[in-house]
Amino acid sequence: MPDPQATEDWGTIRADIDHLRAQSQGRRVLLGIAGAPGSGKTTLAARLHQELGSQLAVAVPMDGFHLARNVIAGTALERRRGAIDTFDGWGFAALVERIASQADHTIYAPEFRRGLEEPIACSIAIAPTVPIVIIEGNYLLADERPWRDIRDHLTETWFVESDEDERVDRLARRHVEHGMDQVSARSWATTVDAANARFIEATRHRADRIIRW
Repeated sequence: MPDPQATEDWGTIRADIDHLRAQSQGRRVLLGIAGAPGSGKTTLAARLHQELGSQLAVAVPMDGFHLARNVIAGTALERRRGAIDTFDGWGFAALVERIASQADHTIYAPEFRRGLEEPIACSIAIAPTVPIVIIEGNYLLADERPWRDIRDHLTETWFVESDEDERVDRLARRHVEHGMDQVSARSWATTVDAANARFIEATRHRADRIIRW
C-alpha cells in the first residue's frame, strides 16, 4: 500500500477542517488522530477543537482507557504502562462504535487526568448536537482486534509525525513533570515509549493523511 499523502502546512489542514465541516452536514463525522507517544497528536486535536469550536466538535482521547494503577500493580503491565495491552481496547472500541451509531442521546467518555495519572470516568460529554468527534490516540490504526474494528467507524484518519529527537525530549520532560526523576524519565522514553512508538509507526500506512507536526 502506498504511503498516505503528507502535509506540513497549516493552510492545508485548514482546508481539511473546512472539508470536515462540509461532511458533517446532516451526519456525524469521526476524525481519528493517531501517532506515537509525544508526536503532538493531543496538541493537534486541541487546536482542531479550538478551530472548530465546541458547538461543532468535541475531542475524545484514547488515554481515558488506560488500565488503572491498582489493576496493573504488581504485574508485568506496570513496567510498560502505555503499551497496547495496558488499555481497555474492547471498551474503547465499544465507545467509538456508540459515538458513530448513537447520535440521539449524550454519550459520556472518560479522560486521563495528568498529575493524578489515572482515568476518570464520564468526564467528557458528547452531545447529540455535536457533529464532529475527534478521536485521538496511539493505537487507532492497529491491525489486531479489537483495535482494527475502530478504523471502520472513523470517517477519516490522520497520522501525526514529528522529529524523533524532539519527540523523545518532549516525552522525557513530560515524565519529569509528572513525578519521575531525570534518569528514569529518559530511560522510560527511550525504552518503553520507544518500543510502543515502533509498533505505532508500523501502522501509519493505514492513515488517510500524514501530518508532519
